[in-house]
Amino acid sequence: MLYQITSDAKHQILLTSKEKKIYLDPRQILAENYVFISHAHIDHMLNKTAIKRYNLKNKIMCSPETVAIANLRGYVFEKEICSQDDCTLVDTGHILGSKGLLIGNEIFYTGDLSMRDRAFLRKPTIPRAETLIIETTFGKPDYIFPPIEQITHSVNSLISEMYSRGIPVILMGYSLGKAQVLTSLFGAWKPLIVHDEIFRFNQMYKEFGVSLEDSISLSDAKELGLLEKGPWIMIHPLTNGKHPKIAHYREKYGAITIGFSGWGINRNYRNMMNLDYVIPFSDHCDHRELLEVVKKCNPSKIYTFHGFEEEFANYLVKLGYDAESVTKGSRTVKKESKLLPKTKSLDIYF
Repeated sequence: MLYQITSDAKHQILLTSKEKKIYLDPRQILAENYVFISHAHIDHMLNKTAIKRYNLKNKIMCSPETVAIANLRGYVFEKEICSQDDCTLVDTGHILGSKGLLIGNEIFYTGDLSMRDRAFLRKPTIPRAETLIIETTFGKPDYIFPPIEQITHSVNSLISEMYSRGIPVILMGYSLGKAQVLTSLFGAWKPLIVHDEIFRFNQMYKEFGVSLEDSISLSDAKELGLLEKGPWIMIHPLTNGKHPKIAHYREKYGAITIGFSGWGINRNYRNMMNLDYVIPFSDHCDHRELLEVVKKCNPSKIYTFHGFEEEFANYLVKLGYDAESVTKGSRTVKKESKLLPKTKSLDIYF
C-alpha cells in the first residue's frame, strides 16, 4: 500500500493512501481520519475538543500505557483504540509507552525517541524501512550529550557534597518522563520528596511494573514538616529558578537547583533559567544518535520534522542521503561531510 507523505497548514504530518488517511501526532484534525499518538506528552496528544467532536471509534493507534497516562491527564479515548494489519507499534525509549509507527517495510515514523539506556528505559531496536520520518529536536552537531554514567556520577557527587553541608537539592525535569528517570537514578537519597503531579505519574509507572524508589509527595512532606528537618532531595517540574515556589525553597531552606535538559548544551541556558546547575540530559536523541537511527533504518528517503529539521536534513544531504524537511521541504546541494564533535566534559556545565 503506497502512502503520500504531506503536512498541513499547522505542520501536522499526514499519510494518505487510497484506502485511508493517518495523522501522525496531530493536535487537531478536520475529519474522522485515523490518528497515531506516539506518547502522552501534551504536544503529541490530540486535543480534547477533537476527541469529543469526531467519531474516532476504532480510529486511534497508541500503546496501553499512553491510554492510561492520557486518562490521568483528562483525555478519554479507550473506545477509540484500534490496530491496523499493516501498522506495527515500535518501542522508541522516549518515555513509558512511547512508540513509533512502522507501516510494512514502507514507512517508519519515529515520534520522539532516545537511543540510550536510561534507568528502566532501554535503547530501542530501529527497524528498516524505505522511508524514514525522523524527529530532529537536537538535529544540529552542537548537541552531543555526555554518557549517562558520567551524568549519574557527577550528580551523585554533587548531591553528596551538598548533603555533607546540610544543603537540600532540587532536581528539576519534565513531570512526565524525565522526572521518573530522575526518581530512578537518584531515588536512593533520602528523604525523597516528589512534587504532587510527578508523584501521580510515578504511581502510574508503578502500575505498569516500573520499579521506582519509594517517595513522599510534596503535600505530605509539608504536613509532616520534612522540609525543616535537614537536607532532602526533591524531584520537581522544570521551571525557572525565580518561580515563587522555587525561590521560597532556595531562600528559606538554602536549597540548590539542578536542571536536566538537552538545551543545557547552550552556555546561556543556566543563566536564562536562573538555576544553580544544569545537566545536558535529554529523553531525545542527540545529533550523533540521530545519525545512528538513520544508519540502522537504512532508508531510501528521509523526512525530518521538529526542532532543527532543516539543519539535519541539510547535514544528511551532505552525507549523500535523499533528505528534506517534511514541513518546509528544504533541499540542498551535496557536499563533503564534517567530522562530528567529541563529547565535552561535564565540568563546563557547572
